[in-house]
Amino acid sequence: MRSNGKRIVLVACGTGIATSTVVAERVKKIIEENAINSDVVQCKMSEVASRENEADLLVTTSILPKAYKIPVVNAMAYLTGMGVEKLDQQILDYLTSKNSEVKKSNG
Repeated sequence: MRSNGKRIVLVACGTGIATSTVVAERVKKIIEENAINSDVVQCKMSEVASRENEADLLVTTSILPKAYKIPVVNAMAYLTGMGVEKLDQQILDYLTSKNSEVKKSNG
């Protein structure tokens, strides 16, 4: 979390274009509907390592190439349509928690 209380969410897929756009739009909607102080940054999976120090959460549909310092949420549900509400709640729980020590999830 930044000093201004704003959380940064990285949304990443292989190319940072089509799939991450779908996921980023959904995460932005959650943020707006719940008036959360957060920004969404869309990027390629290959860019995550260089951005993880500025971020609080990684939301991705990709297989992780390595472990990251920040919590990871697998967003495949946004593509399959199965488990969308559970995924929304998982992201919401993280973004509204008072601390950043939310259980990491890779699936």
